[in-house]
This record gives sequence, C-alpha cells and structure tokens, in this order.
Amino acid sequence: MTYDKSALFVYGGWDGHQPHETAELFAGLLREDGYHVTVSDSLDSFLDADALRLVHLIVPVWTMGTLTNEQERGLLDAVEAGAGIAGWHGTMGDSFRNNTEYQFMVGGQWVAHPGNHLDYTVHITDHTDPITAGIDDFHMHSEQYYMHVDPSNQVLATTTFSGAHTPWVAGTVMPVVWKRMWGAGRVFYCALGHDMQDFQAAEPKTIIARGMAWATRG
Repeated sequence: MTYDKSALFVYGGWDGHQPHETAELFAGLLREDGYHVTVSDSLDSFLDADALRLVHLIVPVWTMGTLTNEQERGLLDAVEAGAGIAGWHGTMGDSFRNNTEYQFMVGGQWVAHPGNHLDYTVHITDHTDPITAGIDDFHMHSEQYYMHVDPSNQVLATTTFSGAHTPWVAGTVMPVVWKRMWGAGRVFYCALGHDMQDFQAAEPKTIIARGMAWATRG
C-alpha cells in the first residue's frame, strides 16, 4: 500500500497523562485518514535524520523527561525543515522542562493548574480557522492550564481564570489552542487532553485531529 502522508508518535514520560493510550487514540485516527503511522517509545527516534526528513507530522506524547542536545537538535531541525508538529496538554506543553529551545518552538510552557480538576469554559476566538470552524464555546471538567506563552502565537481559543484558587490572576485570559511556524514547519498545540477522559468530549478530540491535519507537511 502506498501512503501519501506519514506520522511519527513518540510517547513516554509521566504515566498520569496516559501517553500510550492517547498516542494510540490519535494514531488510529491518522491511520483512518490514510497516514502511515509509526509509534515509538524512544526519544532516540529524533536522532534518525534520514527518517525524519521523510516524516510529514511529528506528535510528541511525552510529559517531563529530558532531551539530550542531539535529540533536541534532531527534532528542531526536522520541524524547521518542514515536518509538522502537533500535540496536546502536558505531553507537548510540559515535555522537557530543561530544553528551552524546544519550548520556544512549541510557543508555550505549562507552569500551573490552580485548583487541579475543575469546571471551566473554553472560548473559541477564531471561528473562521479550519481548526476551530463550526465549534462553539464549550465546557470542560479538567485541569485549566496556566502557561507562559509566546505573544507571536496565532491563538484560536482561550479560557479565563476566575481567581477562585489564585486570586492574583483573576480575569486572566489564557490561550488554550494556538498555531505558529518554526522555520518551514507548522506547529499546533492544544492545552486540553489530560487523559483519555478528556477525549470523551467531542470538541478537544476534533480540535486536535484538525490541528494535526493542519500541521502536516504539504
């Protein structure tokens, strides 16, 4: 069988985000969409420059952990050369706390989720973008991510902090979904998706699936 698109999922790190289960969920969706998908549990996947040159989409599903300089360089160079990258929650937005250039590429880094699991609203800020078109504001019961974010991101959805748990940030509007560029590569990120339970809601699953399609090279 000939495939027009390929994707590499690299999963691991903290088990609380169910990296294997969520990687397999979205790998399955991409296979249904005609991608050739490779799922790896080794960060050394980022060392194979020849293989990465052929990949259309990279999906990191790895909370915390550390990239070696060589692994980080392999990943960043692949995206800069045109491979897309897409991911969600802490498995992309809290992946490698010591790798600041990786965080620069992502466009943000998790720093807190005040109150842990709680009820909050996600506001769609761009109804014309193909990633969020046709999706209305929706409610979540999960971690509301407070992040340090790059002002150059193209933000597609936000959430507002009530200040119930951290009064000093009451009224803060925080990006939840964004996209950006890293060289020739498209970068997509969604702060939703703590574990498989979050993907019982249609909106996060749809947004991430669309974000992966948008980020895919070509």
